Amino acid sequence: MTSTTDDIGVEVWRGGVNTWECDEMGHMNVRFYVVRALEGLVGLAAALGMPRAFSPTAGATLLIRDQHIRFLREAVAGAALHMRGWVVEMGETEARLVQVLYHASGEPAATFQTVVSHVTPVEGKPFPWTDQIRRRAIDLMEPVPDFAAARSIDLAPVESRASNARADALGLVHLTSGAVLARDCDVFGRMSSEQFIGRVSDGIPGLVGRTRKAIVAAVPEPPTRVGGAVLEYRLVHLDWPRAGDRIVIRSGLVGVDARTQRMIHWMLDPDSGRVWGVSEAVAVTLDLDKRKIVPVPPEAQTALNAAAMKGLTL
Repeated sequence: MTSTTDDIGVEVWRGGVNTWECDEMGHMNVRFYVVRALEGLVGLAAALGMPRAFSPTAGATLLIRDQHIRFLREAVAGAALHMRGWVVEMGETEARLVQVLYHASGEPAATFQTVVSHVTPVEGKPFPWTDQIRRRAIDLMEPVPDFAAARSIDLAPVESRASNARADALGLVHLTSGAVLARDCDVFGRMSSEQFIGRVSDGIPGLVGRTRKAIVAAVPEPPTRVGGAVLEYRLVHLDWPRAGDRIVIRSGLVGVDARTQRMIHWMLDPDSGRVWGVSEAVAVTLDLDKRKIVPVPPEAQTALNAAAMKGLTL
C-alpha cells in the first residue's frame, strides 16, 4: 500500500494543534502526538466493539506493549488534524494496529504502529479476544502502508539488557529523573504512555547539546538558530509505573550518519531496578529558520561515532 490519502480505515480522532502544545522547535511536541494516538486508540477500541475500554468500569482494556512512530510532516500551532485507524493483525490476546495522523490536506503528519494486549483493566492480565471483536477486526483489517513502515529502526522482539548497573557501567547520561504523580496516570492507575516520550523530550538537550555543537561547528555556513526533530521512534513498555514510583531515564548516543543521530533511552526504577521501558530514536539537527535538516559533515561523523556508546542496545 503506497497511498497517503486519508481514505483507509475508520476515523478515530479529529482536532488541531494548540499553541501551548508546541515547543521551542516551533512544532507540536512529541508527547502530544502520543496523546493524540491514545485518544485515537479509544476511538479504534470503540470501532472494535469496546466503547468503554478506557473507562473506570471497563471489563477489558487495551494495554500498549510496543509503539513505533514515524514523524513525516511538521504540525504547527493552528494546524487542523484528524486520525484514522485500522487493524493489521490479531493474535490470541494481542493485535497490531495502525493509526495515521493526517493534515487537512490529506498528507500524513505521523504514523503509529502499536502492539496492544487485550487485558483485565486493573491487573493487566492478557486474555483472549471475544468473537465479536474478532469479527469486527476482520472488517477493519488493512496492511501497514509503505509510509508507516519502519525505515531505520528494527521492530524485532526485544529482550532488554537494561539495568541501573549496566547504565552506570556504560556511562549513560542521566537524562531525567523524577516521580510519577497521580495526574500522570490513567484511570487504572498506570502511568500514561505519553509520559515516557515526554520525559525524554524534557531532558534531551542534556544528551544532544554537544552533538549539535559538533555538527554546527563543522558546517561551512552554520545556521543562526539550531534545534532538532525526531524522524522515527520505538517505545517498548516492559512494566508500568504507578503513582509514587520513581523513574530515571538513562540515555546514550549510539551513532550518527550523514543526516541522522541514533539514540537509546532506558526508563528505570532507581530503587528496585525494574525496567519500566526502553526506546530508540532517530533524530536530525534542524535549522530552525530554514526548517531544513543540517547535514553531518564527515569529520563530525568520525568524531561523534568515536565517542558513541559501544554495545548500547534496547
